[in-house]
Amino acid sequence: MAQNEWWKGAVIYQIYPRSFQDTKGDGIGDLQGIIKRLDYIKSLGVDAVWISPFFKSPMKDFGYDISDYRDIDPMFGNIEDFDKLIEQAHQRDIKIIIDQVLSHTSNEHPWFIESRTDKLNNKADWYVWADAKPDGSPPNNWLSIFGGVAWQWEPRRCQYYLHNFLTEQPDLNFHNPEVRQAVLDNVKFWLDKGVDGFRLDAINFCFHDKQLRDNPAKPKELRQGRGFSEDNPYAFQYHYFNNTQPENLDFMAEIRSLLNQYPGTVSLGEISSEDSLQTMAEYTSGGDKLHMGYSFELLTDDYSAQYIRETVSRLEEVMTEGWPCWAFSNHDVQRVASRWSKDGKSVNPQQVKMLTALLGSLRGSVCMYQGEELGLGEAEVAFEDLQDPYGITFWPNFKGRDGCRTPMPWQNGAQHAGFTEGTPWLPIYGEHAKKSVYSQESDPHSTLSQYRAFLNWRVTRPELLTGDIEFVETNEPVLAFYRILDDKKLLCLFNLSEQNAEFEVEEGSYTPIKELAHQSGEQSAGKVTLPGYGCFFASS
Repeated sequence: MAQNEWWKGAVIYQIYPRSFQDTKGDGIGDLQGIIKRLDYIKSLGVDAVWISPFFKSPMKDFGYDISDYRDIDPMFGNIEDFDKLIEQAHQRDIKIIIDQVLSHTSNEHPWFIESRTDKLNNKADWYVWADAKPDGSPPNNWLSIFGGVAWQWEPRRCQYYLHNFLTEQPDLNFHNPEVRQAVLDNVKFWLDKGVDGFRLDAINFCFHDKQLRDNPAKPKELRQGRGFSEDNPYAFQYHYFNNTQPENLDFMAEIRSLLNQYPGTVSLGEISSEDSLQTMAEYTSGGDKLHMGYSFELLTDDYSAQYIRETVSRLEEVMTEGWPCWAFSNHDVQRVASRWSKDGKSVNPQQVKMLTALLGSLRGSVCMYQGEELGLGEAEVAFEDLQDPYGITFWPNFKGRDGCRTPMPWQNGAQHAGFTEGTPWLPIYGEHAKKSVYSQESDPHSTLSQYRAFLNWRVTRPELLTGDIEFVETNEPVLAFYRILDDKKLLCLFNLSEQNAEFEVEEGSYTPIKELAHQSGEQSAGKVTLPGYGCFFASS
């Protein structure tokens, strides 16, 4: 494989820096904390880390509201810390991918501060401004993902501005070529710093419908959440006009053209649209747009062999040119160890091990969220401890994203599980402390040890890195598929339940892979018997 395509089949480890490792004693993780833990990250067998935003920000949305795209927020460190992080990571052959939040800025960004003053300034057309209707109401019916209308009145201009997310996150006007160039210049700044790629947040939100047409209503039976709950008014509309506009495809090509000047760099777009799989295909088509697409389609409550098979198969049908990236957890959704557990709360270590193997066996690249390697479930966070404005707004039906953002437990028995010497910004969850890195290191059967073992084995199987995928129709709870590369064929079986299950296989056609720690199925008499949450791999 060409070195420039290192990302094909790569495992990308997501770090939420606020919760990874604090070195300053203020209870908030920082860049020096990531540097401190690079040897641990290397030991996992991952290829790259994706670091959530650490840029200067008022932190209304914990860094996804950026006030300076080219500076580090002091709570995370400084630009010299970042330079050292790049250097130290590259010495260990770890790639660095950083978030870029391009569709909107903070309302404290200098661009917006100037834009909001009047209609004649140099940045007057840099954001999405619109006049009120004759009765003073907003320009249309667009809604914010975080609740309420997506328009905020600005008396200095006597106009509304658009915010698809928080009120403090005004949307940029990408129809303005000056805006696009300024955004690309910010991206170039980090390329010149030596980053290996970007995870592009909400990248399909860059453009809006110039005509500001109303979104049509969505029937109640069709409402479903992808990054938002179904009782959120945002789910009541088809979002045809406030995002995923055709003009955005040309901007994806502009991003790719810039990255092509830096061989080996990669773009990973986060996409949440009315048809995310189709949009992923479009945004990665032609070899001149994004390298990879990433969606919420496996970050759902749906957990069945049929759902996973149909979701991945549909992407395979529509994405004929691009490259997928799959994830089961991230900083925006309930941790998969709880979300897909039997009761939606408790954690079964065997299931966690199986899910690691399943995710690492799908065709494409993989994003794994910090703590997945430890088998961490969703933390319980009391209302009075909540930090997430999303959760505070929709409590108690939706408890927000703090439950997946609590600090990493490094050492049980240590103060705050070794995360900080101060008061952590979110409480350390007691169940997490019991599953600390330290407590799992020496146990060969621990979730952490088996995570490492699987990733070390995975990298030796070219079929899993770049091979094709071919699903086998099965009854629940077995998910079965082949990974195929040239004349090599790997059979992959997963039991998604806690009960034993069987899969028929042609006698003598496959050889079980016995050196794999995850292997738990038994083949005999033309069938494979899988124990609860068991895996089985065999080569032709």
